[in-house]
Amino acid sequence: MDTLDDALVRTEFTPRTTYLNTASTGLLPARTVAAMHSAARAAAEGLPADMFADVAASRAAFARLMSVPERRVAAGGSVSVYTGLIAASLPPGAEVLTVEQDFSSTVAAFHSRGDLKVREVPLERIADSVVPSTDLVALSAVQSADGRIADLAAVREAAREHGARTYLDVSQGAGWLDVDAGAYDFVSSVAYKWLLCPRGVAFLVVPEDFGGLRPTFTGWASGEDPWASCYGPVTELARSARRFDESHSVFAYAGARQSLALVEELGTDAVRAHDLALAGRFRAGLAERGLAPIPAPGSPVVSVPGLGGRQGELGRAGVQLSDRAGNLRAAFHLYNTEADVDRLLDLL
Repeated sequence: MDTLDDALVRTEFTPRTTYLNTASTGLLPARTVAAMHSAARAAAEGLPADMFADVAASRAAFARLMSVPERRVAAGGSVSVYTGLIAASLPPGAEVLTVEQDFSSTVAAFHSRGDLKVREVPLERIADSVVPSTDLVALSAVQSADGRIADLAAVREAAREHGARTYLDVSQGAGWLDVDAGAYDFVSSVAYKWLLCPRGVAFLVVPEDFGGLRPTFTGWASGEDPWASCYGPVTELARSARRFDESHSVFAYAGARQSLALVEELGTDAVRAHDLALAGRFRAGLAERGLAPIPAPGSPVVSVPGLGGRQGELGRAGVQLSDRAGNLRAAFHLYNTEADVDRLLDLL
């Protein structure tokens, strides 16, 4: 089993609480905070750094983590914008298959179109519900509310069999889940959760042929030569997925570059093994106490029905978690320890 570099983790993270809430927001590494301070200070002194280089480095790092060529990755600020981009590309009457109660950023844009046929099914039925009339299957790889993981292999096979495109949101998986983004048509992710980046960083993976997407929010950053695209129409769009870039939140990307480098240093295999071991310890402790979490095998997110109301009490005791639909949601990541698990169990 891959071993996490504990010394490196302790250098980068010094939480003052028992932080078990990465599924909401990941902790920022020390190197990320330092980079953002430096970028802000340089801007205040009238000597701003080339933070577009940080965008390029972040894009390249995300591409490596997703096992796709850099030219397939667009960089922006939110998943909902990229979902909207995909929704806008569909013809009227197109059928979109989604998961019931999936995170709204993954599905809301399809509903708001008003002229699409959107079907919602339970997560466990998503692959079986793909039919010849399905144009797009859109889902989160890991469900935000309870950590359940979709049967991605079955979804891919069903979509391939019926000629449907696939759109996968990996916001709750990128950083620990083994994802080959090249196996899907579109893959989006925010980076402020398991990838430990500041808010304002998100990515979209598109097919080599762009999958029929239209650059509906084109700006100068979308040009093949951005500095030659500042005025008037953009006469030449980027020949890569960069044509779908949003205008970048450069201070966030100054930090993201450092966070993504740390994730690569630690290795997602080691992170996954560490996270799942802690989640397994927590599930075992719950069983000893007669408590049953929502089944989510292979996930570092553990949700316990009926205990969401204890979030405030636990927060006052120094343990940070989430209340999601009445469930107490704990999310275990690389900076957590067995002592964190045991403290939560003792409080419960």
